Amino acid sequence: MTMDRLTRVPGLLYGGDWNPEQWPEQVWAEDVKLMAEAGVNLVTVGVFSWARLQPDEHDWDFGWLDRLLDLVHRHGIAVDLATATASPPAWLVRAHPGLLPVTADGVRLEFGSRQHYCPSSPAYRQAAVRLTRKLAERYRDHPALALWHIHNEYGDHVQECFCPASAADFRRWLRERHGTIEELNRSWGTAFWSQHYNSFAQIEPPRTAPGPVNPTQLLDWHRFCSDALLALHRAEKAVLDEVSPGIPVTTNFMSMLKALDYWEWSRHEDLVSDDAYPDPADPRAHVNAALNYDLMRSLKGGRPWLLMEQAPSAVSWRPVNVPKRPGLYRLWSLQALARGADGVLHFQWRASVAGAEKFHSAMLPHRGTAARGWQETVRLGTELRRLGEIAGSRLRGQVAVLLDWDSWWALELDDHPSARMRWLDLLRPWYAALYERGITVDFVPPTAEPDGYRLLLAPNLYLLDTATADRLTAYVRAGGRLVCGPFSGIADRHDHIHPGGHPGPLRELLGIVVDEHWPIPDGATTAVRLDGTELHAERWSEWIEPEGAEPIAHYGSGALTGLPAVTRHRLGAGSAWYLSCHLGADLGPVLDLPLADAGVSAELPGLPEGIEATRRHAADGTGYLFLLNHGPDEARVPLRTPGTDLLTGAATGDTLTLAPLGAAVLRLPAAEERP
Repeated sequence: MTMDRLTRVPGLLYGGDWNPEQWPEQVWAEDVKLMAEAGVNLVTVGVFSWARLQPDEHDWDFGWLDRLLDLVHRHGIAVDLATATASPPAWLVRAHPGLLPVTADGVRLEFGSRQHYCPSSPAYRQAAVRLTRKLAERYRDHPALALWHIHNEYGDHVQECFCPASAADFRRWLRERHGTIEELNRSWGTAFWSQHYNSFAQIEPPRTAPGPVNPTQLLDWHRFCSDALLALHRAEKAVLDEVSPGIPVTTNFMSMLKALDYWEWSRHEDLVSDDAYPDPADPRAHVNAALNYDLMRSLKGGRPWLLMEQAPSAVSWRPVNVPKRPGLYRLWSLQALARGADGVLHFQWRASVAGAEKFHSAMLPHRGTAARGWQETVRLGTELRRLGEIAGSRLRGQVAVLLDWDSWWALELDDHPSARMRWLDLLRPWYAALYERGITVDFVPPTAEPDGYRLLLAPNLYLLDTATADRLTAYVRAGGRLVCGPFSGIADRHDHIHPGGHPGPLRELLGIVVDEHWPIPDGATTAVRLDGTELHAERWSEWIEPEGAEPIAHYGSGALTGLPAVTRHRLGAGSAWYLSCHLGADLGPVLDLPLADAGVSAELPGLPEGIEATRRHAADGTGYLFLLNHGPDEARVPLRTPGTDLLTGAATGDTLTLAPLGAAVLRLPAAEERP
């Protein structure tokens, strides 16, 4: 899919959701005038306008949208046009009440919010595709159109439905996946608890049951629910690709969302976009934001992505909605660019006066141009214009993290040795340790060949097939370094335990065998001794025995005292490390060892605490070094090569001083290389 129409918008993209249907038309002229003043060059329109576009089954009203698109085009503003399918109108719901979603307990959810539809509802799908075709046919040649925006935040409110339509769709999906009922019985292990099926017709969704539900049925249900929502997206995209070819298509993701396999979803997007709402009350929010942004960049192999939504200040949906203190909005916007975004958009342009999000901040606050927020909106727009040349440049991590949605779903099923082994809780300390060391991370799927990375991290691979294990073994033999976390190599793709002892197909690669899992009770810790340093494990530990691996750290307290906690196994030209415990915030000293072994160093060595540094590269080799101060104090940053700060136009020397919440974006000569 060509990106030509979107890339005709000069420089970086700046704007946000505009909901003009909430306002009288005389307000529109004021809006576009202020957009021009703020430097807005892209607005998202129509996200929740289905009822306005189609007042009933047979009537359509596009006149207002015609006038709107003409207006923004006259002012040089491009449009990200939404298909408006995220909120079915009341007339459609009342004509087809079976369209409404049903919970696992049999409760049918009502109209009055958004995303009130069953993903498998034929009535919803037909109506959504019909609306999408009408919009595409009418606006495919409009000069303002730069991007198509399907739906909005799939999986935000409705991730699954248990109605009869979903049951029928689930059975269809199972037939396609398993082929025969005999294969399904084998895959689901239905010999357990007399769960054998004679036909697909006997299968229902995993509704609320008296006790634990078949885990492989639950795993397949997760897969199905992701696919069911994806089928809706693909149905709309097929229409757009047919009727409006050449215009790129996106749907806004929701950072690292468990419900949807974004590796598969990103295959059906032309441009990855994300909605990100870090909490200003969380002093570590920027670390988690960096993690999410690295994922968005990775989903298309490093191609630039788009921050589709963020809040200029406070949101409206947390128990306590803290605003962003002066300067934080700017800093966090630049962080998205630092990690590969080619634009910064917001929810929303003008603050609403009615509805559930009337207290959600906006680029144009309730107070209007007199508000502090408006001054920050204008300032950011000015600075993004100065940064326009970075559009299209890319960055690549030195380290890759393996992320597998199937394994995530399977890891968090019930009846495991510990319910505390949650993927994000396991991942975040690994990511934070690299972030604090100034090392940029890419994410890769289990099907990837990780040969381009010197170090590959797998915080958890509970679910693992032999093909993935073979790729990891080949990677290590060829000189790669692998670090694998606990409770890995446990089950195959059907969630059946690998025979022969844990970690299953990783046993030879890691050079260890797990004798017994040893979860750590809540509130307790187990000492781990590494070269005279005492670390503390929480949540999880394991009784492991080396089978060729070299112990690197040992347990120092409890029943496992003296047993290996961390091992290294040299294999071929590389090495495979195994962490048998969850070290949380104490993980860093352990990761320092494989980082040094792999020759991985910081993007910019010697950075003061709180400074984030990333480097984007243009096609001609020009580098763009982002320096962001997330700390509370002024910081002096050592520079290896002088550059020009695009934000100020000033040349730099061998150091740069950044105020708290300060930032610099340095253009570096093409010959400059990282160490």
